[in-house]
Amino acid sequence: MRVFVAGGTGVVMDGLDAVSVGEAVAAARPDATRHLEEVVLRAGGAALRYGALYGPGATDDQVELVRKRQSPLVGDGAGYCSWVHLDDAASATVLAVEQRASGVFNVVDDEPAPAREWLPSLAACAGARPPMRVPVWLARQELGWQLRHPSWRQGFKEALA
Repeated sequence: MRVFVAGGTGVVMDGLDAVSVGEAVAAARPDATRHLEEVVLRAGGAALRYGALYGPGATDDQVELVRKRQSPLVGDGAGYCSWVHLDDAASATVLAVEQRASGVFNVVDDEPAPAREWLPSLAACAGARPPMRVPVWLARQELGWQLRHPSWRQGFKEALA
């Protein structure tokens, strides 16, 4: 059964069955950000892609998890993150509006960093002990999650085949 409302499509599935959910998501091919950017660009506007926000109030939840040692480094902590301070995000937004910019802009600082660098630094700045380390297999086991595409190399080939 499909229902069409305001551009959306309803899908009937078993929300407690991981395979059913996975198939529904794969079939839907959700890409809301791209759609939003296309709409903004067609209107002649600017789409701003912000990095992970930090600053007063923005990272309170993350800092609390770090202080409780509930935000571990998974595996070798090689996953990268690009950050941007709230003040910088705000000034980029104001500039884009004032200059009537059009296009897509990545709003991030100049130093993307792997978790093995930024997470211990966040802990130190928060006055917390260093984060615990958790092996990848344990992190996946806790969620019961399996990578469908264990490598971007394989993923690129499959996506573009």
